[in-house]
Amino acid sequence: MKKGLIGKKIGMTQIFDEKGNVIPVTVIECGPCVVAQKKTVENDGYDAIQLGFMDAKAKHMTKAEQGHFGKNGLQIKKHLKEFRYDDCSKYNVGDVITVDTFAAGEKVDITGMTKGHGYSGVVVRWNHHKLRMTHGVGPVHRQPGSMGSIDPARIFKNHKMPGQYGNEQVTIQNLKVVKIDSENNLIAVKGAVPGAKNGIVFVRDSVKA
Repeated sequence: MKKGLIGKKIGMTQIFDEKGNVIPVTVIECGPCVVAQKKTVENDGYDAIQLGFMDAKAKHMTKAEQGHFGKNGLQIKKHLKEFRYDDCSKYNVGDVITVDTFAAGEKVDITGMTKGHGYSGVVVRWNHHKLRMTHGVGPVHRQPGSMGSIDPARIFKNHKMPGQYGNEQVTIQNLKVVKIDSENNLIAVKGAVPGAKNGIVFVRDSVKA
């Protein structure tokens, strides 16, 4: 069954199972999400629903974003994301979807933006070895080193070079849902999730489970 929600990463902790084993988990505030728009085959060529998450003030949103929610009389939301559910026909604009759409034991895929580290060298970005820390090698010791032979007289593409590190969209697949807290809209998944604390993530059912 295809399903998904928008959430906010709270942080990591650990819980114990019935056998006393420690399970490292990431806690995510998942929903409640409101259906802000409904896509249909007749109008858009496909079925999908657009979900909104986290209340926002009108002064922080554009006129177009205010009108998008205002035409349906909805509270303005800060984050929007489209999901293709298996059966979108049973959802209407204004419906609220909660964390109960998932259950403990399920496998999910979680997408988020990784932490940005700015412009980084090859030692940090690609885990390269440093050059020998002797006086014969220098004047720097953290440079990439040789990029190839003299024969092509150029550097081939796709060499691991310095550059922007992090701040990219990453999806972690097959994370197990360990616990659901419906009262507080929390979901605990086993393992780490991309992004910093309070970062926005998208939780979907696993495509490989």
